[in-house]
Amino acid sequence: MALTPADMDARLDEHFAFEAADDVGGVLATLDERVEHDIVGWPLGPAQGRDGARAFYEALFADLADGEVRSTRRLYGENFMVDDSIWRGRAPGRPFGIEGRDRPLEFRLLHVLEFTEAGAIARENVWVDLAAIQQQLA
Repeated sequence: MALTPADMDARLDEHFAFEAADDVGGVLATLDERVEHDIVGWPLGPAQGRDGARAFYEALFADLADGEVRSTRRLYGENFMVDDSIWRGRAPGRPFGIEGRDRPLEFRLLHVLEFTEAGAIARENVWVDLAAIQQQLA
């Protein structure tokens, strides 16, 4: 059975809320146990399963703080969505290897997500505007 756009919105909004709270366990709970987790440009490459995705979120929460995500556009298909968003917060760590020095930061994100019929995120593919990050933190 196909999920509705509202079902997918609710799951992604829940995922973003756990990210904003730096809640690794909560974020991982939104993912399918066998999730394909691919953050384009992440030095460790794509990860498989919740345990494989854990390292990314632990590093993310150390590198970025006080984050909020504002979706600007969402497109939907059968059990998938594309989300174009703006992330805004601070960079106390070294996001993507760049010294943040606790400066404010804002950049675009593009998520391509596939969902299981039960509503878990089966595939999370994310593109980050690395040029914007470099420009603001260089």
